[in-house]
Amino acid sequence: MSDLFVSIVSLGIGINYGQIANNLPSPSRVAILLTSVNISRVKLYDADPNVLSAFSNSNVDFVIGLGNEYLQTMTDPVQAQTWIQQNVQPYLPQTKISCITVGNEVLSGNDTQLMSYLLPAMQTIYGVLVNLGLSKQVYVTTAHSLEILGNSFPPSAGAFQQDLAEYIQPILNFHSQTNSPFLINAYPYFAYKDDPDQVSLEYVLFQPNPGVTDPITNLNYDNMLYAQIDAVYSSIKAMGYTDVQVKISETGWPSKGDPNEVGATPENAEIYNGNLLQRIEQQQGTPAKPSVPIDIYVFALFNEDLKPGPTSERNYGLYYPNGTPVYNIGLQGYLPQMDYSASQKNALSICTLLLFSLVSLIYIVEGANHGGTFIFILDVTAKNLTPMLDQRICLWN
Repeated sequence: MSDLFVSIVSLGIGINYGQIANNLPSPSRVAILLTSVNISRVKLYDADPNVLSAFSNSNVDFVIGLGNEYLQTMTDPVQAQTWIQQNVQPYLPQTKISCITVGNEVLSGNDTQLMSYLLPAMQTIYGVLVNLGLSKQVYVTTAHSLEILGNSFPPSAGAFQQDLAEYIQPILNFHSQTNSPFLINAYPYFAYKDDPDQVSLEYVLFQPNPGVTDPITNLNYDNMLYAQIDAVYSSIKAMGYTDVQVKISETGWPSKGDPNEVGATPENAEIYNGNLLQRIEQQQGTPAKPSVPIDIYVFALFNEDLKPGPTSERNYGLYYPNGTPVYNIGLQGYLPQMDYSASQKNALSICTLLLFSLVSLIYIVEGANHGGTFIFILDVTAKNLTPMLDQRICLWN
């Protein structure tokens, strides 16, 4: 493992662990992989009990998620408390859970009914955490798409879409009161893909370039991600809040795409994420917030083969499902060989027993034909599920 990555992870880089796939390693194997590269923060899109159990007594800090389909239900305090008691409390403190995201990119959709449930659900979940004495260790927030911005350039003139103000204003008030961060999913890749003739590839990949200067503040931006972050800060400030921190809940670059997905290559993905990790290692802040180190969850841990949409959606992973890095940015970790769950062991034991019975029958028949009887000794321990058919005793009549 590279010295660069060792120093990066000590600062707490985050990774998004999505599971929309049918070929991923078990959570217990993933826990070993992430431990081998010292990744200390993981963001889930649900509260998978298998994952939370697998990371028990580890140093990994979790963000867990409540999907959009739960928002209406979570406005009911009774239902919200039941969810917390079933999905959070059983795993504390053995598994570290520091955040619950309520919904994902709700405000960039078209469902106004869902939008109306967002803040009440956040408030209800927070209220339950307060009642259970957990609000100091688990904060509540939601993740937004950058599409909620009506203006993003220059960064100092960033502003939310006017028709979303009625939802965003009270959400910002909630963040201010509960000291929780504003999460944004930011992908410079999309800007480049949509307009590669006008958007500089070097600018979006953190490579040397003249940068772009904000004409209002005269601050120079040498990469698009920082400009996007500061545009969000400006949008928040325009609504009267200066005490809400912005964190990047998702950013990444696909290693493969459809023919019309310009720039989706392993080379560009390696450059983007590799340079991003270097910026994190340097504890850089943005031009407008130089003293606040960027806080980022990279998307994503694995390529997910069942994700819908264009080819790029299935190729954001830093790893293939077999644990091999998609490209080299210093994350050569260790993924152990296939492990067996209790159910798998039971299934194998049953199969072995059936095989043994069949073979025994054959030998008994043959033995009877030769005037003898065979007794077999079978080793069916978890470590060796292979019938030891050579260990046999022949009892002659």
